[in-house]
Amino acid sequence: MEITRRNLALGGMGLLAGAAATKSALAQDSFFGVGRGLEDFWLASDAYVFGYPLVTMEMTRRVLTNVAEPVGTKAPMGQIIKLRQYPNASFKDVTAPNADTLYTTSFFDVGKEPWVLSIPDMKGRYFLMPMLDGWTTVFQAPGKRTTGTGAQTYAITGPGWKGTLPDGVKEYKSSTNMVWLLGRIYCTGTPEDYEAVHKLQDECKLVPLSAYGKPYTPPAGKVDPSIDMKTAVREQVNRMDAVSYFKLLCELMKANPPYEADAPPACQVCAHRHRPRTGL
Repeated sequence: MEITRRNLALGGMGLLAGAAATKSALAQDSFFGVGRGLEDFWLASDAYVFGYPLVTMEMTRRVLTNVAEPVGTKAPMGQIIKLRQYPNASFKDVTAPNADTLYTTSFFDVGKEPWVLSIPDMKGRYFLMPMLDGWTTVFQAPGKRTTGTGAQTYAITGPGWKGTLPDGVKEYKSSTNMVWLLGRIYCTGTPEDYEAVHKLQDECKLVPLSAYGKPYTPPAGKVDPSIDMKTAVREQVNRMDAVSYFKLLCELMKANPPYEADAPPACQVCAHRHRPRTGL
């Protein structure tokens, strides 16, 4: 029996009807090949959930960096987005943004070389500069509670990088090439405090290691007109068909490998994608 998306959909309805049965019992049912279809259904479901963070990160990156220069809530890769006021109700780039901080964020790729983040003296002000890898795991989070409010400099390095860093620069290693700096600085919302935080944002610097300590002008970004800039990222991901979703996931995992503990599910994703009898 050839397993198609229709078969999987019917199998899914059958699973709901027989929820009392165990997954192993369902997978062993070989009547008219239904067992294989159910096995594929479970595998596809697990693989979809497993890859959701990485696919969502990539789609978020595409939307937030699809500009030629920093403007509003967006900036090219490797350039800092400086939100100058609180997000309002129309903000849909990320889910549930903070309402009392000014975001200071950037997407950058550490596959070729490290990037150096310089944070100014915050003079006791609350701030947080969490760094997320491609799987949305926060691998470091410098901030008032964790590292204090004094001036500090970090080099974010890729999974395979080895080398020597300048004096005074601390290494933070990412497990993936994709990194999202999701910084935020507390602001009271008054005109005077907006101005003070804007100055701190302007003093935050992000440059490739090869340009650290030298004059640096970031290159202009490239705009891809095919990217949907209006629909919320979560809706874009949820609307993706199975073929597009799993193809993108497998491509992303080449530069953004899963953690060692997640290696078995990752292997199942690729095996399922290349299995000829499935419709996914």
